[in-house]
Parts: sequence; C-alpha cells; structure tokens
Amino acid sequence: TVFPKQKVFSVHYLHVVSNNYSGAASAVNLKGRSCLTLKDFSSDEIKKLLWMSGDLKHRIKHEKEYLPLLRGKSLAMIFEKRSTRTRMSTETGFALLGGHPCFLTSQDIHLGVNESSTDTARVLSGLCDIVLARVYNHSTLEELHKEASIPIINGLSDLFHPIQILADFLTLQEHYGSLSGLTVSWIGDGNNVLHSFMMTAAKLGVHLKIATPKGYEPEKSIVQEAQRLSKQHGTQLVLTSDPMEAAHGTNVLVTDTWVSMGQEEEKKKRLKDFQGYQITMQTGSVAKPDWTFLHCLPRKMEEVDDQVFYSSRSLVFPEAENRKWTIMVSE
Repeated sequence: TVFPKQKVFSVHYLHVVSNNYSGAASAVNLKGRSCLTLKDFSSDEIKKLLWMSGDLKHRIKHEKEYLPLLRGKSLAMIFEKRSTRTRMSTETGFALLGGHPCFLTSQDIHLGVNESSTDTARVLSGLCDIVLARVYNHSTLEELHKEASIPIINGLSDLFHPIQILADFLTLQEHYGSLSGLTVSWIGDGNNVLHSFMMTAAKLGVHLKIATPKGYEPEKSIVQEAQRLSKQHGTQLVLTSDPMEAAHGTNVLVTDTWVSMGQEEEKKKRLKDFQGYQITMQTGSVAKPDWTFLHCLPRKMEEVDDQVFYSSRSLVFPEAENRKWTIMVSE
C-alpha cells in the first residue's frame, strides 16, 4: 500500500493531522492518549493509527526520510515479561523518531514491592514523556494510568495486547489492500491477543470466527462487548469449539502459543487439551483460496506446523517488522 505524505503539525505523540486520507476522519486527535486497550478507541481512531503507521513506514523505510518527531523525548520501557520483538521494535522505532528509550527490567524496577505503582507513575511522569509497560496484570497498567500525567502504552498484559493487533491489521491491510469484509479466524487459546482482536475487528469491518477448546474461552465480559460491536458495525462474530468450522471460508488463520509465559506448570495439561487445534495445510483446505497465516511470535511452536509457518502464506515475519511502525504511532 502506498500512503500519501502528510504535513506534520506537532512533534508530540499522535498529534498528526492530514488534509485528507481514506478510511479515517482527518479531525481525529489522539495527542497525549494512553493506549491500554483498543476497546477505548473508535473505528476512526483505529483507522488513523493504522494509516499513520503505514505512512511512517513508507516515508522512513522507502523514501528514506528523517523524521525526528520525538527529538528530546524519552520513553520508559517497563518489562516485567521479557520479549525480543517488543523490546527491539520499541527501542528501534522510538530512536528512529529521534527519541531516547530507557529499558527497565524487573531487576531495575520493582512494581508494588519496593515502590508502589502509584509512586512509580509519579516518578516516571517527572523523568520521562511516555511509558510502555509489558506487565503480568492489567490492573498494574490501570494503576499507572490513574496516577501518571503522561501516556501509558500497553506492551502486553494478561487481558489485552493492543500493539500486537495493530501490527496484525497493518500487515493484513498491506497484503489485501483493504480490511473491510475480510474474515479472520482465531484457532487456539482465548487469551489477551484474542481479546484485542475482539475489541478491534468489528470496528474495521472485519468478520471474526473463534474456535477455542472448552474451558479456554475468552472472558465473558469481552465476548459481550464483542457481540455488541459486531451488531453495531454489521459484522459476523462466531464462537465455536470446532477448528474446522472456524476455518471454513476464512481469509486469515491466526493462532498464538498454547503455553504463555507464566503457564509453564500447565504445559502438559494444555498440550493435551489443545490436541486437534494445530493449524496445518488441512486446516487451510477449507479456507478461501487466498488464505494467509498470522502468529504473534516469529518462531514455531506446537500450535502450527512447519509447512504453514514457513510457507508463502505466512505473514509472520512481515508482521514482526510492522510491530515497530505501530509502536512508533502509539507512542
């Protein structure tokens, strides 16, 4: 997708207003907004985040422009949970915009132990301009957001993973040219990544089909909100325990690890419970001819076989790069 250049009126966060662009209202202003969940963002706001991500990617990567929009700004990166891709994409993206990222592990910062989340939020508000936090509990993000005077960006929590989904949809937008009318099928655990899909898909005109084993369904409150959004935007939402039913007629097959960080003790049980949910070429045989595959990690695990993961249908590695561009916009 080729994105037209736009005039940048502000160098701070998301306060970028273009003259005209397809799919989102030019009057949308996201300056200073936190991003804990895409549930809090409207259809036009999400479309603008995607448009701006694509625009930055085109201008910096392909046009070789230098855009120091965050010169003089610093970012505190709190990582309770490690991640190669989130760390590298965040540090690289923030630096490309002229900012200074500061990485903080659990060894450097002790949220709720030596220092409360309230105190941490207040201290960081005086020392930096933005916080990206990758945490275990979503409540930690809510506490930081409540007490901070600067934007808080969710790098992952137990409930949501918004920057992951923005990268997914940017990748699909580039591949298919348009998102509206696509069908995405999730096969696997009813986890934080799925929750973010459910808070976003309908707003982009995307149909969502979900297959999870019994006992691993998404949160009921999130299902209820997704049903409301689907009805509001006229999209289809299907929940089933049958992977082949979910895959039938789809454009995109998506999955995630069956054993997330912190669930290692459950591995044996989870591998047993998820038997039959691995994505294979047989799964794709009931999808549309142009079907593609997405995964949240640039590596292979039990939930997908090599034939799919490393095939030309796999968008895993382009999506991994796109995380950088969506993080740049979110910050």
